[in-house]
Amino acid sequence: MNPPALARPWLRIIVRSLLILAVMLATAGFVFENISEARDRRFNRMPGQLIDVGGYRMHIDCTGQGGPVVVLDAGLGDSYISWRKVQPEIAKFTRVCSYDRAGLGYSDSSPHQRTSKVFVEELHTLLHNSGVTGPFILVGHSMGGFDVRLYNSLYPHDVAGIVLVDSSHPDQQKRFPPALNDLDATWIREEEFMEFTMPFGIPRLLGFCGHNPHVRAAECDFHNVREGVAELKAISESAAQAANAGSLGDLPLAVLSHDPNLPQPDLPEDLVKPTNDAWQQMQAELAGLSSRGTQIIAKGGGHYIQLDRPDLVIEAVRSVGDLARQAPSVPQQKQ
Repeated sequence: MNPPALARPWLRIIVRSLLILAVMLATAGFVFENISEARDRRFNRMPGQLIDVGGYRMHIDCTGQGGPVVVLDAGLGDSYISWRKVQPEIAKFTRVCSYDRAGLGYSDSSPHQRTSKVFVEELHTLLHNSGVTGPFILVGHSMGGFDVRLYNSLYPHDVAGIVLVDSSHPDQQKRFPPALNDLDATWIREEEFMEFTMPFGIPRLLGFCGHNPHVRAAECDFHNVREGVAELKAISESAAQAANAGSLGDLPLAVLSHDPNLPQPDLPEDLVKPTNDAWQQMQAELAGLSSRGTQIIAKGGGHYIQLDRPDLVIEAVRSVGDLARQAPSVPQQKQ
């Protein structure tokens, strides 16, 4: 039976009203997000400079004096600010540079694929165009570990040592419990939700951007979330590229690994031990990439060791730098 003719205009009115309300809310959210981003960046100025790397600009911040120069490479979806507890202290004894991969932090988006090989090529161009010369101590956190290993493979004469901070392992997706793959799919969906809703201010309203104004200014925007999703979706290809990077010979190497005894609320209880066991085994394998590799368990430190135990990262950089300076080909001072 067809509804009464008089009901149809009311139905259209309701639908139109809801559409108008949705458009008004989306517009209000869009305005709120853009004003909030502008305010955060106005009161929390970008350190360092933007450098052209071939039609788009990347952000780099170098402080301190001395050599070898330390280059800090952040984890998946993270900006330079993840090194905020480490860089000022390293700058007291040598020159140190943090940077934002294209699309993250203050860097422009890149037209190129978001894999480790591209990241390395962009970083090499960024350092060259910035006038920052090697040799370098490369410090890579999490997925950044892929980048620094690949950098050494492509530009070995530029690298004097490496520090891996709870670095990803190329085989981790194969060696973690299979149930973890289901969680990976969930994490991708969560990041895609952030990507879709960020332009309308929803993550900011829900408190996902946190309370640190410097972190919000660097990371709480659509471009940053979009880049994180792209990096996450390409992680398998980046892992394959790192797997082909080969060994590190006798290059000074320090591997810092998170404390396996810390609670891990992001993982189901039955996955914590097998995941930790596999991770620690892979971390030991990373330390074995060099005949001068050492592994340090960061007691009290989670995956972000540079935030939980910055003292260990700083000391590892100092130690690797000392070993690198013993090589006759490494200059004692580098500006």
